[in-house]
Amino acid sequence: MKRSIYVFLLFCSALLLASCGTYKSLHDKPVTEGYNSTLPVIQKQNDTLIISGKNFLLKNRYGLWEMYVEGDALERGLTEGAISEDLMKFQEHVFLDKVKEIVPSKFKQSLLRQFLKWYNRKLYLHVPQEYKTEIYGLSQYVSHEYDNVAPPYLRVLYLHAAHDIGHALSDLALVGCTSFAAWDDKTEDGSLLIARNLDFYAGDEFAKNKIISFVKPDKGYAYMSVGWAGMIGNLSGMNSEGLTVTINAGKSDMPIIAKTPISILSREILQYAKNIDEAVAIAKKREVFVSESIMVGSAHDHKAVLIEVSPKKFGVYDVDNTSQLICSNHFQSEAYKDDENNNSTIQNSHSEYRFERMTELLAEQDKVNPVKAAAIMRNKDGLKDALLGYGNEKAINQLLAHHSVVFKPEQKLVWVSANPYQLGEYVAYDLNAVFGKEHSDTLQSMVIDSLTIPKDDFIDSEAFKKYEQFRIQDRVVDKAINNKHHLDTEFIKDYQLLNPDFWLVYYKAGVYLYNKGYYTAASAEFKRALTKEVTTLPDREKTEEYLKRINKKLK
Repeated sequence: MKRSIYVFLLFCSALLLASCGTYKSLHDKPVTEGYNSTLPVIQKQNDTLIISGKNFLLKNRYGLWEMYVEGDALERGLTEGAISEDLMKFQEHVFLDKVKEIVPSKFKQSLLRQFLKWYNRKLYLHVPQEYKTEIYGLSQYVSHEYDNVAPPYLRVLYLHAAHDIGHALSDLALVGCTSFAAWDDKTEDGSLLIARNLDFYAGDEFAKNKIISFVKPDKGYAYMSVGWAGMIGNLSGMNSEGLTVTINAGKSDMPIIAKTPISILSREILQYAKNIDEAVAIAKKREVFVSESIMVGSAHDHKAVLIEVSPKKFGVYDVDNTSQLICSNHFQSEAYKDDENNNSTIQNSHSEYRFERMTELLAEQDKVNPVKAAAIMRNKDGLKDALLGYGNEKAINQLLAHHSVVFKPEQKLVWVSANPYQLGEYVAYDLNAVFGKEHSDTLQSMVIDSLTIPKDDFIDSEAFKKYEQFRIQDRVVDKAINNKHHLDTEFIKDYQLLNPDFWLVYYKAGVYLYNKGYYTAASAEFKRALTKEVTTLPDREKTEEYLKRINKKLK
């Protein structure tokens, strides 16, 4: 009875919060006057090529989608929506179904919707009008299946803050990106080179349809960006001036209100900055609600820096007396020297370990080139080549990346990884060629085949097959732990043999056996886990805590 009253009060509180201060947000209308509002006419040539005037969406032979779009904000949004409508509906379906899987209760889903309306009540004030107009255009082509979540325009707007909200609520459990920049004596030809892994995972289906967007806006600089249908923000991109922008998450306090999404800030820098000073000026004028390292590489400045933003602090990290810059998930500028969250990240996460591993890998290379950069981003081992087990977040390559990218800003060249993860070919594009020619209705992929970096041999190995099978079995183990299902002893042994160097297979076996009351067997599994490279200090402490509990029970 008390629990029912508590839930009812919680629900009433959520409704009250949702009704307080959300009216303007729910009724905000993006500016559409003065823009080209003509609905695009599309020609669907086949399942892998859709054309609308000079704009198009095509799937290349590497399985990557290429989208080319021109025009003003509304024109871009309408065109992007029209030519990628099917992909956009698929992406939204996959994402929102994932939310339903995480929150299966319809009552809790209702609470979540009310919470998000309240939490995003000021979001519309922190997204530039141009991007709200573009999002409005996109929203004309989304499914009405999810209108109970929010009306189409607001739903697409909210989804641009999903990364930040997930970051805030889950402490970024699913993201551990790593990147580096090198120039002068550190690269083969002395020019600037940048590489990054976006280790964002929202399910295999979510990563299935990567889109490389080539956008020629009526204002600012033309640019390319890697993402998915319905996403106008930037995660990894380069503009026609040779300015690159990539983002790596940091640790934040729980914010009380949404402000500028990081991907939107990143997009603004990409579209409107030609050098580092201009990028810093744009970043300074926006209020964010989570912490992020924004790596900006500049052909004009012949170097890269980190712009480190958070709700309360702002710093720029510019390396001295060296020609390389490394970024994981902790901050390095003076502004965060005594920051409690940042120090906690260094101590308790896998960020510092990946930073040290990247330092080690770069030191092993005489001079880096794109092929060597791809090999570094594909590296699966730990410090001093220690075996981590596949999927360990201490690795540069955690085998869950949405995409990996290599940039050569001064040459306007970019390489984007094909599936799976960053193991497929790194496919090359030349922005000078992409934006320097007229596109007609006789379209072909813009890939430069002669510059393609071959796929990783690991794809064809028995170890990779076992890893993919491990991922399937790992979900079975999780369900058994959460739902108290039975697992055969042989199943557990086979599960562990699929990924024998990974500490987690022994830890999860220990948790399963502990929950069943098989304390001696559980103890053996936890001890085996501790002989492997445990991902974080809290993970090690959690494992040791189980052993202490078992010792008490067995006395």
